[in-house]
Amino acid sequence: MSKKNQDLLQSEIQKDLNKNEQILSQIFKGADDIIFRKMEAGQNKKIKMLLLYVDGMTTKEAISEYAIGTLLMQLDLERLEKSDSELQDAILKTNISTSEVQTIKTIQECADKILAGETVLLIDTCSKGIMLSSRGWPMRSIQEPSAETLIRGARDGFNETMKVNITLIRRRIRDPKLKVKYMQVGNRSKTDISIIYIDDVVNKTVLETVKKRIKNINIDAVLESSYIEEMIEDDGYSPFPQIENTERPDAAASALLEGRVVIVVDNTPSVLIAPAIFVSFMQSSEDYYERWMPSCVTRIIRYLALPIVMLLPALYVAVSQYHPNLLPTQFALYVAASRADVPFPPYFEAFLMELVMELVREASLRITSPVGSTIGLVGGLVIGQSSVEAGLITPLAVIIVALTAIASFAIPSYNFSTSLRMIRFGFILLASLFGLFGISIGICFLIIHLCTLKSFGVPYMTPLSSFVENRKDLKDTVIRPKIKKMVHKPRYLQFEKEEGK
Repeated sequence: MSKKNQDLLQSEIQKDLNKNEQILSQIFKGADDIIFRKMEAGQNKKIKMLLLYVDGMTTKEAISEYAIGTLLMQLDLERLEKSDSELQDAILKTNISTSEVQTIKTIQECADKILAGETVLLIDTCSKGIMLSSRGWPMRSIQEPSAETLIRGARDGFNETMKVNITLIRRRIRDPKLKVKYMQVGNRSKTDISIIYIDDVVNKTVLETVKKRIKNINIDAVLESSYIEEMIEDDGYSPFPQIENTERPDAAASALLEGRVVIVVDNTPSVLIAPAIFVSFMQSSEDYYERWMPSCVTRIIRYLALPIVMLLPALYVAVSQYHPNLLPTQFALYVAASRADVPFPPYFEAFLMELVMELVREASLRITSPVGSTIGLVGGLVIGQSSVEAGLITPLAVIIVALTAIASFAIPSYNFSTSLRMIRFGFILLASLFGLFGISIGICFLIIHLCTLKSFGVPYMTPLSSFVENRKDLKDTVIRPKIKKMVHKPRYLQFEKEEGK
């Protein structure tokens, strides 16, 4: 933006309507969707007014019926003095019946309100403008999130409108202690953000840390909640996500009741939940909708899938390349026989098949869902079978990679599953260089990293790393207790630390 326009934005609204129109015309020069509507109001004595809004972002019918029509029909200037404050008060109190009205003093406020979808009314002889609530752009209907489908549970999901998302949360928590704080991020986009928390449950240190980090964001535009996630997380170089994201209102409500903070970003259906710990990525909303015993079994299966996703291809490489003596004799002979005609070493097999699986997965995501799932299934089978017949890989390698891919689908969080898939390539590399010793070293470094990682001051491995202090939280980790026994808030959110650390 030019320095001239910046100076114009900093100026205050003038009493001369023509000057205000010239300033705003200069600021919005070339923007044909900014509507300038001139009109005169009053029964006998007329006064000039200017209405400004963005075409397509406002409910023009409501403004015409409840604001403009009332002004044109009922405003009586004869009974008013020439004071601009009296005129403005009269219009605010008696002539406008929209749900939300407020005064604005500067051109900057005027421009911001217009671009946010509101309608601004400027009156001749008045040094303040009037903002009329008129947001009304097209929005997607409330639907079930395709990435977080459940067998049992609510079918509604967040959409791209922030106020709708806040309403979906308030439907589930009808508590006056539920607080919503509005902020804006983005020097150009001025994206609306809301921070939601329950006042008497949230950890104040975490809350203040979230607010401080969001205020310190300096970026031109925020187009999706991932921008916020990346800029406020503790360790940007860690492969593990430190903030949860969800499109389910029930998951966000559950996090709020635990004492966590929910960040809703306009123009995206994914809301952020902070802080996040390791075990929270292994939990699903459906765990609490089914009976506790089946939920426990499901969770145990997820934790069994965890080492399979990370280590199974690496173990195949290490055992077949360095430690075949660990296998039973007949099985070792079968592996050796199947590898007799394969020209590539085991590590190349693993890398090649994992790369093919990632390509198939990515391709299936970029096309329509029914066709995508079919291509993913058929493509994987055809490529695997053809590779075996061509002698490029062994049948055992296909089984290993297929089992690993299936296990990755058992992880509820897509972001967390993606992180595990990235780590898998590192373990394959270590196994190809050092065998089982390399895998052991990798596991040690992974545990050290997880134990030192934090999310807004909360240790990432809580309560597993501090089971003595937080032993009550262990009952909702690998297993899910009965609902009637889940009466205590998580202890890991009840810590205190010095501000800024």
